[in-house]
Amino acid sequence: MKKCGDCKKEKGAKERVYTFKKCMVKPGAKVDLDAIDTKETYGWTKRRARVQTGRNLERIAELQEQLYVEKKRGLLIVLQAMDTGGKDGTIRTLGKALNPAGTRVATFKKPTDEEQEHHFLWRIIKQLPKAGEVVIFNRSHYEDVGVVRVHDLVPEEEVRARYDEINAFEEKLAQGAADIPEGTHVLKFFLHISKKEQLARFRDRLDDPAKQWKLSENDFKERQHWDEYMEVYSRALSKCSTDDAPWFVVPADNKWMRDLVISQVVVDYLEALSMKPPAPTVDVKDIRKKYFNDVARRPQNPPPPENPPRHRPPRQGFGLR
Repeated sequence: MKKCGDCKKEKGAKERVYTFKKCMVKPGAKVDLDAIDTKETYGWTKRRARVQTGRNLERIAELQEQLYVEKKRGLLIVLQAMDTGGKDGTIRTLGKALNPAGTRVATFKKPTDEEQEHHFLWRIIKQLPKAGEVVIFNRSHYEDVGVVRVHDLVPEEEVRARYDEINAFEEKLAQGAADIPEGTHVLKFFLHISKKEQLARFRDRLDDPAKQWKLSENDFKERQHWDEYMEVYSRALSKCSTDDAPWFVVPADNKWMRDLVISQVVVDYLEALSMKPPAPTVDVKDIRKKYFNDVARRPQNPPPPENPPRHRPPRQGFGLR
């Protein structure tokens, strides 16, 4: 099996460096999902990974606050996977760190009649993050070069053209606009599970009444096209991983490893932005002076007596002594 990453981070690098850098699909590289180990752990144990994930989530909370108050850029996190791949679980994990005031989740299912009347990116554009906002896509515009190709819903020539359209679209996002001057930063994660692991997760849903609502006849129909999906996703990742919007192939059979890799990539990316808070809109020196003047006017509480009198509790009983 081809290993998907290593866990050594280069120190002192001027460019953005990812902890799990080999998980990133380099621009122009050819991806073969069948050759990537879905159980890769990079030598991490479950316990260590969970501890580090907790630290990453704390750091993400701090970095999101900087993103929110800076109001110069947005962050788009794209999650793509086969059914049961862990998109919802990833959203729950990141949700522990992200402030709802600056976060949205957009889910893309089968296009509605209205959406089918428009360009395939129309519904995507409507959900893009605003300045200071984090948006997570549960599935995305990559459905329009994935499922449509497997089921021959769109001519092959049009699907090929869509790769170029997607790259141009994501490049334009990075360039920014008047309302989002530093652009929209795009991180794309393919949550890679094995066919065997998918079957185990289907069994888990069957056996757990609390999860049976997730079951769908379509899930098992799509499973029959597994090899075709691996082929079309391999091609999409190969065609559409760029410096502006990189793809990361995340080994996701172990949920704890999935959470570690994604949270670490988000931390690495946001820290490299070197975000700065906006300048104060008030005279800080004047506010500081008013603060200390107010403190000086407050009445001082008298100090407690050195030997406060002891109060005995009342005696219990009926007699006097």
